[in-house]
Amino acid sequence: MGSRQELIGWVNELLHTNYTKVEQLGSGAAYCQIVDSIYGDVKLERVKFTANQEYEYVENFKILLNAFAKHKVDKPIDPTKLIKCRFQDNFEFLQWLRRFWDSYAPNTGYDAVGRRQGRAAGPVDTRRPISSASSGRGSSVGAYRRPAGGAVGARAPVAQRAPIRAQQQQAGGQQVAELTRQLGEHKAMIETAEKERDFYFIKLREIEMYLQATEFPEGSELDNMAKHIQGILYSTEETDADAAHIAADEYQAPEPQHMDEEETF
Repeated sequence: MGSRQELIGWVNELLHTNYTKVEQLGSGAAYCQIVDSIYGDVKLERVKFTANQEYEYVENFKILLNAFAKHKVDKPIDPTKLIKCRFQDNFEFLQWLRRFWDSYAPNTGYDAVGRRQGRAAGPVDTRRPISSASSGRGSSVGAYRRPAGGAVGARAPVAQRAPIRAQQQQAGGQQVAELTRQLGEHKAMIETAEKERDFYFIKLREIEMYLQATEFPEGSELDNMAKHIQGILYSTEETDADAAHIAADEYQAPEPQHMDEEETF
């Protein structure tokens, strides 16, 4: 549904952002706020709108999955693919999200900037970061001055950052694994709930068919009880309360049968 330009234009108009490529949505921040524009209760204060590390993307998708679980949105998501910021995976998910938004978004205005408390949001460079040394190539000689201590002193910060980056990548991998585990649990819970729903639906359907096929004497206790049960089966959320009061007034449970003390079996 829609070309990549149309979808990116829709995202920017809705969220007041300036994304230029579908791949940039792989950080998960825009997805979280699109869902917030539908339900209005996504924890945007925890969303990292300027994320540029994989572990930050994972945190954003955790928030998105929690929102889906809260509102029982039956849409399997594989964050391990989306956070790679590849076009096809994010394009397919964005197409689905646009259809979902068209179906469920309220017909009211959405204050995107206010909802994220004025924080900046927009594209994230999905390419590998370019080191300062390589970015200086081709520039004028005056743009870079070697420190008096020599080249060793200039390269020390890069060496210090390497272990930190490795730790962040390791933490991101662990969080991806945890997110995948949680996703599996959500799927299992949905499957169990669907099986239980089908089981009880069949039981209720059998009761309904029995009541429809059986004739009770008009006005008898069994007839009143059958009507009472049918009232419960056919009630909706809007009529539950009224139907319960009416049924309670109309239906009188049979008096318990008392046996004489001398009667034996």
